[in-house]
Amino acid sequence: MSHFIDLRSDTVTKPTPGMRAAMAAAEVGDDVFFDDPTVNRLQERVAELLGKEAALFVPSGTMSNQICLRAQTQPGDEIICEAGCHLYNYEAGGPAVISGLMCRTVQGEYGILDVSQLVGLIRPDNEHQVRTRMVCLENTHNRGGGSIFPLEKIAAISAWARENGLLMHLDGARLMNAVVATGIPARTWASYFDSVSICFSKGLGAPIGSALAGSKEMVARARRIRKVLGGGMRQVGVLAAAALYALDHHVERLREDHANAQILARAVQDSPGVKLYPPKIETNILYMVIKAELADSTVSKANETNGVGLVAGSAPSQVLASLLKKHGVLVVPTSPDAVRMVTHLDVSKAQVERAAEVIRNVTRQLFGRVGTSVS
Repeated sequence: MSHFIDLRSDTVTKPTPGMRAAMAAAEVGDDVFFDDPTVNRLQERVAELLGKEAALFVPSGTMSNQICLRAQTQPGDEIICEAGCHLYNYEAGGPAVISGLMCRTVQGEYGILDVSQLVGLIRPDNEHQVRTRMVCLENTHNRGGGSIFPLEKIAAISAWARENGLLMHLDGARLMNAVVATGIPARTWASYFDSVSICFSKGLGAPIGSALAGSKEMVARARRIRKVLGGGMRQVGVLAAAALYALDHHVERLREDHANAQILARAVQDSPGVKLYPPKIETNILYMVIKAELADSTVSKANETNGVGLVAGSAPSQVLASLLKKHGVLVVPTSPDAVRMVTHLDVSKAQVERAAEVIRNVTRQLFGRVGTSVS
C-alpha cells in the first residue's frame, strides 16, 4: 500500500524511526509480576495525564473499554450510550458478551448528546427491570466525523449522572485530538468521568496499545479482568516505550492532521454530487456522502466514464472508493452512501493536497455536467 495515499484510518501509521529506536532501547521485565519498568512508567504517566489514581496498559481500545465496563457493572445492568458510539457498534457485542449488559442507545447530533435527552431514561427501582448503571460518552466521536464533545455538555451530563447515582465512562480513544483542538487539558476532560480509556495506536502513531485510568480500586479489578481476557503481558515495555514516545513527540503534531483534514473538507465542499459530514470538521475525521438523488446512477456512470467493471448492485460508496483507489487514494466505505477519510502522521500535506485534487476530479467525472479526466 506504499504507493497509495492511505486515508482509511489513523490506525495505519507505522512507527517512526525515533519511536523504533525508543522501542529497541526499552528496559523491560515481566509485567505480570509488575516488573516491567517501562510499563510502570507509562501507567504512572497516564494516571498523571488524566488526573486519576492509577492506570493500566492494555493491548487495544476495545479491551480497554470493555474492561472498564466489566469492572464497574454487574450482569443485567444497563448502560446509556450514544447510538453511533464505538463501544456499541464496533466492539463485537462486548457489553453483552463480556459483561452481560444491556445498552440503551440515544441518537446524538454528530455523536453529541445533550443532558435533556437523558432525563427520564433511568429505569425505576423494580425487580422486573434492568438497573441503569452508567453513562458512556465518546470524545472525539468517530462516527460523528471526529466531533468534539463540548465540555459544557459533558459537565451537565456528569452532574445529572452524579445526582442519580450513575457512573461515567469516557471512550477517549482520540481524546488527545480534542485536547489539541481546544487547548483544554486531558485531566479536565477526564475529571467528569469515573473511568477513561485512551488509545496510542490512532493519531498518536504507536503500533499497538491503549490505557485505562480510574481509581486504584477500579484499576486493580481491571487488572484481573485483563488477565481473564488474555491481556496479561510479559516483556511488553517495548510497546509501552512506543506509547511514551508518542506522548512525548506526537501530541502537538496532531494540529497538522487537523489542518490537513480541512484541505480534504474544502475539496468535498467544492465537489459536485457529494456533501460533507459533519458540515464543520473539527479534528482529523470526515465523511464524504453521495447525495441521495444521484446514488442510483453512480454504478452505470462509473463504468461509462472509467471502465472499472463494477457490477450492478454495488453500493454507491463502494463505487466511489474504487474510483478513488484507481487514482491512488484509499478511503473506507462506511455505509451505502458514505466513505470515511482520516488524516494522520503518515500522510503529508502534499499528499493530502493530491488526494483533494483526485476527489474533485473523480466527483466531476461521476456527477459533474462536464467530465474531467484524472491525471
